[in-house]
Amino acid sequence: MIVQQNTLYDLAGMVLLGVAVMSWRDKQNPRRLTTGLFWGVYGLLFFVGDWTYPLVGGKRWVDISVGIAVVGMALLAGFGGVRIGSYSPRTVQQREASAKRLGSRLFIPALAIPLVTVVGVVTFTVMPSMQSHLFGPGNHGTLITLFSMTVGTIIALILAWKISGDRVTQPLQEARRLLDSVGCAFILPQILAMLGLLFTAAGVGNSLSWLTEHYLAVDNRLIAVMVYVLGMALLTMIMGNAFAAFPIVTAGVGIPILVLQQGGNPAVMAAIGMFSGYCGTLMTPMAANFNIVPAALLGLPDKNAVIKAQIPTGLSLLVVNIALLYFLMFL
Repeated sequence: MIVQQNTLYDLAGMVLLGVAVMSWRDKQNPRRLTTGLFWGVYGLLFFVGDWTYPLVGGKRWVDISVGIAVVGMALLAGFGGVRIGSYSPRTVQQREASAKRLGSRLFIPALAIPLVTVVGVVTFTVMPSMQSHLFGPGNHGTLITLFSMTVGTIIALILAWKISGDRVTQPLQEARRLLDSVGCAFILPQILAMLGLLFTAAGVGNSLSWLTEHYLAVDNRLIAVMVYVLGMALLTMIMGNAFAAFPIVTAGVGIPILVLQQGGNPAVMAAIGMFSGYCGTLMTPMAANFNIVPAALLGLPDKNAVIKAQIPTGLSLLVVNIALLYFLMFL
């Protein structure tokens, strides 16, 4: 059996469909039908692949259908159709008693995920024959990491069941609680990553370069450095992903101005540029995985509490990055 990335997507889709069914059955949620529909459509999108092209007349119609589904999900969320359900949470006394009973064993499932992931990646790297047998010929770096993490998650799930002695359906219920707490922001990483590709394909970097050269005094080295560092942070805050912002700002400011015009070191520019993007990640709700999910996991009443705590660090690091880039890039 050849494992492909679609197999992992199918697993994610099944989890989301399970969440959708639980949402539909939650009669205490006044928006249970639309909430279930939102997660159900999102789950079905994970099953879309090459096999769907012949069913609807080609790739173009599949792309159009997925686009319509995403717009529908946005409308459902925008009009308040996604609401937090009821989960029969444990009392404080019950949670404290459970924590005392389980003790440090609670960390075993959490530590199993990174441990199995590292072991899997190293094993497949040093044993290419096993890699080829399981995934087929070719380079499968990303798939190996995702596969190893999936195996680690499944092992951690089994360990959690065994250690806690809880119901089999409890993990899915907790997944539903987390997804409802995060809400529609959960789908931001995928949408924003695609937005970054669209921006690059549309030539936004070239337009940014033209605007910068014509309206900013980028012949001044300090101003050029500030534009690059702050531009990386701001675009990352908009897109929620430094990897999506990096090619746009680098193509628009980094390469044409800092490297070609100012004669800077491209390696230093790339390293500090990405670091500047990460500063933007600290200060935006668009980076849902980093800032919204932790608040939901901790049950914080303010969803932006993590961001508020990180803003001083992000701003301070931006000032440091400007100084580092200015003094190190032109050595």
